[in-house]
Amino acid sequence: MISQFRKYTDSWVARIFFVLMAVSFVGWGISSDLFRVLGPPTWVAKVGGEPIETAAFQAEFQRAMAQQTKDLPANQEPPAGLRMQVGQQTLERMVAQLALGQELKALRIVTPDDALAAQVRAMPAFRGTDGTFSKDAFATVLRNNGYTEARFLADLRTDMSQKQLLSTLASSVAAPDAEVTPLYRTEFEKRSADMALFSLAAAPEPAAPTEAELKRWYDNHPDSYTTPEYRRIKAIELSPQSLAPDIKVTDEDLHTAYDTHKAEFVTPEKRSAQVISAPDEAKAKALMTQWQGGADWTAMQAAAIAAGASGITDDNAAEVEFPDPDLAKAVFSAPADTVSQPVKGVLGWFVVKVTNIAPGTTTSLDQAKDKLQARILASKAADLMYDRANKLDQLLGNGSGLDDLPADLGVAGVAGTLDAQGDTPSGGSAPIPGAAELKKAIVAAAFQARQGDPPQLQEVQTPSIGGSAYFALTVESVIPPGEKPYDMVKDKVAQDWKQDQRRRYQDAAATAMMTAVQGGKSFSDAATVAGVTPKLSPLVMRNQGDPAVPPMLQRVLFGMKKGEATMVETPEGFVVGQLVEIVQPDVSADKVGYDRARTAIGKSLGDDMASVFLDALRQRADPRINQANFDSVVQQR
Repeated sequence: MISQFRKYTDSWVARIFFVLMAVSFVGWGISSDLFRVLGPPTWVAKVGGEPIETAAFQAEFQRAMAQQTKDLPANQEPPAGLRMQVGQQTLERMVAQLALGQELKALRIVTPDDALAAQVRAMPAFRGTDGTFSKDAFATVLRNNGYTEARFLADLRTDMSQKQLLSTLASSVAAPDAEVTPLYRTEFEKRSADMALFSLAAAPEPAAPTEAELKRWYDNHPDSYTTPEYRRIKAIELSPQSLAPDIKVTDEDLHTAYDTHKAEFVTPEKRSAQVISAPDEAKAKALMTQWQGGADWTAMQAAAIAAGASGITDDNAAEVEFPDPDLAKAVFSAPADTVSQPVKGVLGWFVVKVTNIAPGTTTSLDQAKDKLQARILASKAADLMYDRANKLDQLLGNGSGLDDLPADLGVAGVAGTLDAQGDTPSGGSAPIPGAAELKKAIVAAAFQARQGDPPQLQEVQTPSIGGSAYFALTVESVIPPGEKPYDMVKDKVAQDWKQDQRRRYQDAAATAMMTAVQGGKSFSDAATVAGVTPKLSPLVMRNQGDPAVPPMLQRVLFGMKKGEATMVETPEGFVVGQLVEIVQPDVSADKVGYDRARTAIGKSLGDDMASVFLDALRQRADPRINQANFDSVVQQR
């Protein structure tokens, strides 16, 4: 047997078989060792071969979740569906940004250092008390928002480069007359109608209802006479306001805070401008001459593209929002509706025309005093409140009740009965002191806790005044919802019944008039028979109403034919209307309005073009998703 086996192994077939077996075992061992050495993939997605690391995705996901859940009650976990939705949105955004970044590299689009520096220096958040760029303010803002200087500058450079590409792409789209004209006519078409109002107040007084009619109304409308669930609570608050007697805010504090946050109380002037960006002075001058000669913006955008330049529209932008400081200076020094001389900037040559100016405003110290005082109080109370909160938490954890707390902790007590909207049984908002966020948290916690649960200290962020606050509460009793007894609401039932009778009367009268008009009777004759006085409405547009025309009637007017009649119900009663006039806008007489419509439509098309471009980049990059790593971040463990 052995000799036969040895003889068999001498054949080429057997030798090849054993070689393959040996390679398989060796490969198996090597691949296993490599997997143990290298570990599983660390990326959550790959875009064009470039990874989005799981750690980077997790950081972005956590920031997005913090934003989405900021209004949830304390200690409430977000639902799994929300986590999945935010995770998918975050990953899609990161994939799109990475694909766009790869395209910027391929096109060699970069933001120069001097343009980046100018943008940073122009940001209001980085200005000191003298209104100029402050390195200390810059470092403080970055630190408070979790940024290093290198990361912030890299993100800002990327953002500016992306805007260069996308704004150029968007500005290359011009809205044709074939699209602008019908949309302009639809938007600015005006209509007028004859109207007859059948108000409830003008209806005859109904006869006094019988007891049986009132009880039948009460029985048929149970939802109108119910009480919500109420809860009687006892709560304590620890907040800057409760600690205010122990903290002094001086006039010097107020002046310092106002100067430090001056930018917050100044709304900068904003301007809308049409901008031609040219690569050299000669082309800028040629385009300026054409523009000053009377060419409209659409023609100038086309001329700019033909000359290797671009036409960009900036709407309602502050000076610091312009990417080039020289361009910003030119826009904010130019008079309205005037084509400027060419201006040399960091990013090229510009010719501008300001189309709208919105003046800035300043809030004075006296006007900002209350807000500043609350902010200073929150800042000064931070350390004291932290110490008091620790003591409170320890006392409550050891079983102390809210009535057993020492009087020197600086807490404020509140007790009362309220519903889930924070209203009392007598009507009106429950008098819970402190910031709006604190009150909202207390009301929410009152309807999450169970009767008899021991009080637990909870922290609430209060961005409206800065800092945070603490509270603890107990639910002393729960009053379930129920019907209000008939005898308690009898007067209200009688009022509701009478109002319904008035509505029925006027409904029948208005319906009879509308039927008469639809049957061929003139509007004035039908109104005379109905005993109402008709009036002609002012001309209104689709999206621009008039107080004299009920909004419900205005909405249906633009779906009617001339001479057609209709009836609508309003809170005051019923209105019968007949369309009598349709005025088409005259494009030649409203060149400014037409150009604005063209600009708006062009901007919309440009935004659509940018979205399509980004989607195409993403598809071309063919992203690969590592579902296991994605789930490990998004799914709650």
